[in-house]
Amino acid sequence: MFVDIAKIHLKAGNGGNGAVSFHREKYVAAGGPDGGDGGRGGNIVFKADSNLSTLADFRYKRKYCAEPGENGKAGRSSGKRGADLIISVPMGTLIKDAETGRIIADISDSEPVIVAKGGNGGWGNSHFATATRQIPRFAKSGNPGEELDVVLELKLLADVGLLGFPNVGKSTLISVVSQAKPNIANYHFTTLTPVLGVVNLGEGTSFVMADIPGLIEGASEGIGLGHDFLRHVERCRLLVHVLDISGSEGRDPIDDFDKINLELANFSDELSLRPQIVVGNKCDLVDEEKIEEYKEYFESKGYRFFPIMAAIAEGTDALVKHIAEVLSKLPPMKIYEAEPKPLEDFSKKQSRTFSVRAEDGVFFVEDAPWLIDVMNTIDPDDYESLQYFERVLRQTGIIDALINAGVHEGDTVSVYDVEFDFVN
Repeated sequence: MFVDIAKIHLKAGNGGNGAVSFHREKYVAAGGPDGGDGGRGGNIVFKADSNLSTLADFRYKRKYCAEPGENGKAGRSSGKRGADLIISVPMGTLIKDAETGRIIADISDSEPVIVAKGGNGGWGNSHFATATRQIPRFAKSGNPGEELDVVLELKLLADVGLLGFPNVGKSTLISVVSQAKPNIANYHFTTLTPVLGVVNLGEGTSFVMADIPGLIEGASEGIGLGHDFLRHVERCRLLVHVLDISGSEGRDPIDDFDKINLELANFSDELSLRPQIVVGNKCDLVDEEKIEEYKEYFESKGYRFFPIMAAIAEGTDALVKHIAEVLSKLPPMKIYEAEPKPLEDFSKKQSRTFSVRAEDGVFFVEDAPWLIDVMNTIDPDDYESLQYFERVLRQTGIIDALINAGVHEGDTVSVYDVEFDFVN
């Protein structure tokens, strides 16, 4: 079964807790704190697999969790890092935040992408020893790993997309110019899933062609199969519009052409401007005069027109050579850029929980996993970034809670991986 969209839940590994331990050895006086740090939690990594062509596996497993880091140990021994969880997806898979629709990653090459980061391990008590605090009896808990719902959306990686009403000969065309073996029959919607084929022209020249099924009038509104598969046309650099110029099913080819292009425009303004070549199939059923009329019409509109008989591969050589020539002049395939997380207006947030704990003059802000995202956006060398961080602490009530807990000027405040001297 072809599945090109899925929603799953990701949970990166939590960091291990730091250890509270003191060195005890015969003949060694005042060994001091030696608690080790917790291990970092495992990341969730997405990687393209060329052997996959569908997201069907994600219909049955919806929750993915990476391994947590181990807790720290005595003797300044750090806990073991949690193993990364690697998730394989088809080439061309977009990963989006399910809540906001923000593009997190486009898995369009062999480079793995970290989508959810594991939490850092907590510091052991050996980190907190100072001249005035020689016996720290506390350590930091590990940070939680990132947790989010994502939508996986497959957009096929094809240079050329075949458009046209059902039964115009798209499947026949891709079967004779490539090694693709689609189902071919004389009824509508024979092709139920997109079909990819590699067209080789020799001398290292090739391109990928996709047969996009089910495009009919109303496709952009969900009629037929087209609504589900229009997304697969978005990456195509060139569109080849296949028409049945014989009108064997009682339809007007020019009217078909206009209707399909209207659906493209309704789905995406950008897609409607994509370069197109028009192919008149089943030309053996039409006289030469009619073929010339269609050629003059489409070329007057700025389109190249190729009459073919796909069933016997007549005219297909000239078509694929022209396609290769056009592709050589077009920009590369569209790759979607990851979108940064927007800075939130925390003054509008009502429920941002946290807790404040004091240990030997250090004030810990804890139990606030929402702060992890904030920490990841802070640049300690940038003044405006630090101002934003201070504004978040004030607007969410953390500064007031620290004051109520007894913090004074110059006391150390620890917020997950950031420590600073308190200044009010």
